[in-house]
Amino acid sequence: MADTTKDIWNDNDGEESQPKKSRKRRGFGVFFLTLVVVLLVVLAAAYRDGTGLDALHRYFSYGSAEKVGGDTVYDYDASAKNKFAVLGDRLVVLSDISLKILDPDGGEVWSTPVNMAAPALSQGGGKVVAYDVGGTELHVLDQNGEVPLRDQNGEALTLTDDDSEPLISATLNDKGWLAVTTKKKNRKGWVDVYNDSMEQVFAFKSSVRFVEDAYVTNDGAYLAAVTLGQENSVFVSNIVLYDLTKEDPVADYDVSNGLVIVIGQQGGKLVTVSDTCLTFADTKGEVSAAYPYQGAYLREYAISGDGFTALLLNRYQSGSVGRLVTVDADGEELGALDVNEEIQSISAAGRYLAVQYIDSLVVYNQALEVYASLKGTDYVKEALMRQDGSVLLLSSESASLFLP
Repeated sequence: MADTTKDIWNDNDGEESQPKKSRKRRGFGVFFLTLVVVLLVVLAAAYRDGTGLDALHRYFSYGSAEKVGGDTVYDYDASAKNKFAVLGDRLVVLSDISLKILDPDGGEVWSTPVNMAAPALSQGGGKVVAYDVGGTELHVLDQNGEVPLRDQNGEALTLTDDDSEPLISATLNDKGWLAVTTKKKNRKGWVDVYNDSMEQVFAFKSSVRFVEDAYVTNDGAYLAAVTLGQENSVFVSNIVLYDLTKEDPVADYDVSNGLVIVIGQQGGKLVTVSDTCLTFADTKGEVSAAYPYQGAYLREYAISGDGFTALLLNRYQSGSVGRLVTVDADGEELGALDVNEEIQSISAAGRYLAVQYIDSLVVYNQALEVYASLKGTDYVKEALMRQDGSVLLLSSESASLFLP
């Protein structure tokens, strides 16, 4: 009689398929467990300082957790006058003869020839403005190419080609509003304001003081114009504030004992970097805080970090002995480091500060604690910090990517 019993312990039925199913389940289990661990680590870091979310973004955006910058991402022509800016994953390259937008696949998205003696770039709100300091050429770009300027009637606007009315500065706020400062005939200064659609909405005409720079507040409500005057035979910077719905100024304030180099906004406050101090004020013209340099010499600065300004202050006019500091919108130091080696560049974005030394890159957080570092970067001329914590390493003819 045939044995009709079934030995469940020694049954050979399915011996081919069972291990395959088990391996699949084990593989899925390992993947799921790994994913859970990674997410827990990331969430813990994100809860602590927010950097974990950036790490997660880099992981899914670039397909790896770390990259040492060996792969070339962008190629461009070498020029001592090259200026760079980031638009998402695209790189803007401005020289004295060309303006280009490059994609990470090595392609040229958009380009135009230019003729600029002193090329300059400013960015904000997903746009970049390229202009010639002391010249007449200006271009506003988004990721796809040039964005035309329009007058108050919506008609396309062409800037003057009159060499006697040169550009002085151009700035973009965090929402993409543009302020263009020019010298005009019979005026000591002129500022045109364009909204985020590049439509002209306001003009400030100065007959009393020279205008050096201007910035539209991030809420699109006020214009802060940096003017230059004299008091007791000493040059002083005065910030004049305009409500964009009114003709007359609503407030002003002086920057004590210093000439303003750049103006921006942090934590809802206007911030000015001068040769002697940082100054913070509100749109009512009330100075709320200042950070004096205590006799040190300003070497480099970066005001585009989230809630902090970075300063490289030298003890002497030449040399590399000094301090690197980060300062919040209340004028308080967040971090400070003694520096005894040459720094090539500093760049701030998001929570991070990239510092390119002679042969190494260090990425710091706002408190100047080391977040990541990379040795052997002596070929790098400039490091460009990006919002997600990645860094573009810019050499003479190409840029590579560092992922912490």
